[in-house]
Amino acid sequence: MRMPMWIAALAVGVCALGALAQDKDSFTPMPLDSGFGRMDISTPSIPPEQIIKNFAAKETEFQDALDHYTYRRVARVQTLDDDNKVDGEWYEVDDVIFDPSGKRTEKVVFAPASTLQRVMMSESDFQDIQHGYPFVLTTADVPEYNIQYVGRQRVDEVDCFVFDVSPKTIEKGKRYLDGRIWVDATDLQIVVTNGRMVPDDTRKGHEDLHPPFMTWRQQIDGHYWFPVYTKGEGILHFSGGNGYMAEDVHIRDTIKYTDYKRFGSTSKIFYAGQDITNNGQPQNSQQPKQQK
Repeated sequence: MRMPMWIAALAVGVCALGALAQDKDSFTPMPLDSGFGRMDISTPSIPPEQIIKNFAAKETEFQDALDHYTYRRVARVQTLDDDNKVDGEWYEVDDVIFDPSGKRTEKVVFAPASTLQRVMMSESDFQDIQHGYPFVLTTADVPEYNIQYVGRQRVDEVDCFVFDVSPKTIEKGKRYLDGRIWVDATDLQIVVTNGRMVPDDTRKGHEDLHPPFMTWRQQIDGHYWFPVYTKGEGILHFSGGNGYMAEDVHIRDTIKYTDYKRFGSTSKIFYAGQDITNNGQPQNSQQPKQQK
């Protein structure tokens, strides 16, 4: 989130790509609800490096499958006042679809005028909504991250391996997860993501700050766990300076992903190395509890 220029000029010293707050103290994780069980920190029977290799391979398969699905994304970004009441909102409904040539595209279905006053949507906000919040950690992405095994924990009825992830380096123009993931111990796919997308932009005059978030996935097609709900919330601290006041802005993001449909009869979906395009049948889904 950025401060609107007129506010920057009148009230707030805002900033952009200087110090990149990367350590864990720079954000507060979303609180875990009662669906998260006790953490088992004993040494796993399978080496963590092998677990990482296996689940990254499954995530790569999932990314390929997701690239052949259409879905609807409903995104809402709100600012809240001191009484926790909404005083500004950006809202957009998009269909992620394929054009007649088969190229993946996004179609805006509904986008009323934004009423945000104290902040404005930035390019990194749109990156996070489109790609960051539905985080996927593929084999190609693994070398970019420090990945540390934390333990084993149940999320509702799903037994999960838990890993902390943070970027090794920051490449200009790219967004990274700094947080924690829960990986289904059986399906070896991410089911919950908790953390923050980085980097934040903290140079005075161009601040671009982002709240912590949590994304839940659900087993949609009987094989893969798809993002279904994201909630992000936090108070962004825009610093003052050069005679301008500082301001704290309470932000709430909610994103819902629905209506997943496999596109076209020529697309192929692979699971565990096998083509399941024609025999994968939807079944009753497992879904970690959604935090409201």
